Amino acid sequence: MSGVPIGGTVAAGFEAVRETFAANFTERGELGASCTVVRDGERVVDLWGGYTSKDRLTPWERDTLVLVFSLSKGISGLAAAVQNSKGLLDYDALVTKYWPEFGCNGKEHVTVRQLLSEQAGLAAIDTPLSPEAMADPVHLASVLGGQTPEWVPGDYAGNHAYTIGWIASELIRRTDPQGRTLGAFFADEIAAPLGTDFFLGLPDNIERSRMARIDGWSPLALLFHLRTMPWRMVVAMMWPWSLTHKVMNNPSMLLAGPAGIDTPAYWPMEDGGAGGIGNARSIATIYGEFATGGPTLGLSANTLSNLEQPAPTPNKGIWDQVIKTDLEYSLGLEKPFAADQFGSDGRAYGTFAVGGGFAFADPAERLGYAYVTNKMGFYKWADPREKAMRTSIYEALKHPR
Repeated sequence: MSGVPIGGTVAAGFEAVRETFAANFTERGELGASCTVVRDGERVVDLWGGYTSKDRLTPWERDTLVLVFSLSKGISGLAAAVQNSKGLLDYDALVTKYWPEFGCNGKEHVTVRQLLSEQAGLAAIDTPLSPEAMADPVHLASVLGGQTPEWVPGDYAGNHAYTIGWIASELIRRTDPQGRTLGAFFADEIAAPLGTDFFLGLPDNIERSRMARIDGWSPLALLFHLRTMPWRMVVAMMWPWSLTHKVMNNPSMLLAGPAGIDTPAYWPMEDGGAGGIGNARSIATIYGEFATGGPTLGLSANTLSNLEQPAPTPNKGIWDQVIKTDLEYSLGLEKPFAADQFGSDGRAYGTFAVGGGFAFADPAERLGYAYVTNKMGFYKWADPREKAMRTSIYEALKHPR
């Protein structure tokens, strides 16, 4: 596919990264995407290209925004880290210190660290969630607070696809002197100081014409991609009585697939698990701030140390009860794991997203990285488009000019 519009810049020594980005469109089926690397506060890679929808009529521009699915989880974890840095949220305190109603149905001794590390068994919610319920933080807190865990807290971890964002929001709301929810807290405490275009709840004043639209797939299509998706997860998704099905279908997306939430009605919701909207430049800027010690946000060394430490190991091992493979979660983020040793060493942290997005901080290289796309691929992590970019970037880092 020649003639695909590509914009942006790369620093000297990163020219091959631009070539790799172009090859994503000509060789790897990309539709629209952006990729940014911020190193020591400098954008050494800042690229965008392709189209904002599958009709290929509108080019992806510098300020194009897109729904980033589970990349939102990492941003929510970083928002909670800001609250920890302020001394208002102690990772090792009992959740009930801040959220007394949480202490029921076997959750009485859950710590904030366990809860944010997806070990408390709240991956799914029994109460069906309507759009109105999803937009009501008080209702969500009541539902989550009363929920019975799917396993004994601390025994396992499991992907909290939606709930992790609502959990982070409630912890922040309960500890913030202003009582702000996650979206408002993030906007004030992270987005504004760093000057980013990332939103947990799209404001009314943001032009909807800036939004790229997701070209998605039906979950049934996953049955034809069992070599690239975790096959146990795919099978479990199709089984109505499984935890995986329960997690992925409240709110329901069985027929529409993940792209079903890419709607103007959904964009304004403060869904810190799957509803973040932004671009690679903004996400990489945020991770780059954390990777360089948080000078603008005034982050504490202790908070950064917590993020960089190895993930807390559940009592019965790291087998994810939802995705059905080994994964390592910590404080709202993922750590390098067997199937994807991202970053330079074990201090890295970030999140992958269904469809091909990935973002992380690499403290060893003092960089933040993000790749976002509107073309959903059939990989849970290490999508060939994203992985090609990451490989090219780290090759450039090995041979600086």
